[in-house]
Amino acid sequence: MIKTHRPTAITLALCAAINAFAFSANVNASDIPTKQLQDVEKNVVAWRRDIHQHPELGNRETRTADIAASHLENLGMQVERNIGYTGVVGILKGDLPGPTVMLRADMDALPVTEKVDLPFASTQTTNYRGVDVGIMHACGHDTHVAMLMGAAEVLAGMKKQLQGTVMFVFQPAEEGAPQGEEGGAELMLKQGIFEQHKPDVAFGLHITSGLNTGKIGYRSGPLMASSDSFEIAIHGTQTHGSTPWNGVDPISAAAQVVTGVNHIISRQIDITKEPAIVSFGKIAGGVRNNIIPEKVEMVGTIRNFDMDNRQQIFDKIKHTATHIAAASGATAEVEINEGYPVTINNPALTEQMLPSLKKVAGEEKVVVMPKITGAEDFSFYALEVPSVFVFLGGTPVGQDATKAPSNHSPYFFADEKALPIGTATLTQLALDYMAANAP
Repeated sequence: MIKTHRPTAITLALCAAINAFAFSANVNASDIPTKQLQDVEKNVVAWRRDIHQHPELGNRETRTADIAASHLENLGMQVERNIGYTGVVGILKGDLPGPTVMLRADMDALPVTEKVDLPFASTQTTNYRGVDVGIMHACGHDTHVAMLMGAAEVLAGMKKQLQGTVMFVFQPAEEGAPQGEEGGAELMLKQGIFEQHKPDVAFGLHITSGLNTGKIGYRSGPLMASSDSFEIAIHGTQTHGSTPWNGVDPISAAAQVVTGVNHIISRQIDITKEPAIVSFGKIAGGVRNNIIPEKVEMVGTIRNFDMDNRQQIFDKIKHTATHIAAASGATAEVEINEGYPVTINNPALTEQMLPSLKKVAGEEKVVVMPKITGAEDFSFYALEVPSVFVFLGGTPVGQDATKAPSNHSPYFFADEKALPIGTATLTQLALDYMAANAP
């Protein structure tokens, strides 16, 4: 029983009762009406709990999207629904001229059965790829939606002083679209959200159990890895295991391909530029001990932090697999499936917005993050406009964040005391950028 990460209802009620004090003590949002932030805080917690209790998988976030869109409409915004299946875009035009700032939250949950003892824990279930499993906001996207809804309310209340336009993007399928479908940031861009409303900059945040509540993590330049996959099929000639010379052994060739591909990173890529990883996740072939099969299939993942290196790795996997297979008399089919690009924080914009992060959390609580080999489809927006993506601490103060259940764990827990800090962060980034770049 993991007591440190399974708060009781009494603990949660106490946290809610002291939230207002925690906000005033820990968040110095001098450019934001403090009362507005405190007034919206209770709603942010309520939205988060409701969304957490009713999670939806990627491209199916109809209820969540309706909550977000209805809220924006009630605030008087121009709202577009059903972009990229369930995506929502709200436009808030300030009374004063200035730049357009995009703020983004992802909405999808994961096929994970929740094991956190919360009064609002998810009991939703689904059949995912043939397996009966629960549905859980195991990555904190429920908090992202609630915090962006809170920031929208605060900024809408400042419309008369607003120096520009804020574009609120509630995005589906960040965790990936269902098989056979497109989704996420890439599909929303494909369907033209930047053609109608091209922001000058984009900001996003992600709650993490890897930092304690009150801290904000950032990194200039490459922050999160690209995420791509590969499939290799080695074709040989089936024969009896006792006479391998009468056929072509794809298992032997596949073993050599694994060794050769693993040498690409260590011997052929300049990893002094940026680190990279290639990992095989599955090898399948054959049905019986004394039959050399006709085919072996292999799949794996590629992670890296440099877009030039990314293409080199793609090319070298194809070259290595096909030539090693040919040397054994076999043939290789290689398919590279491009996923998310490298998430890159624009260095100049990161430097410009660093004071905003410190204004919210305090200088000592804004920390540099290490590179993260996980991926994030916010990267697609960052390829289009200068962007900054930051991490929000979500493990309660006093607990060891290095030992907290990670995002995607069935025990993942997001401290609600982080919510006002995240709401203030999004609001402050928008206000400060607009103020600095207004005519």
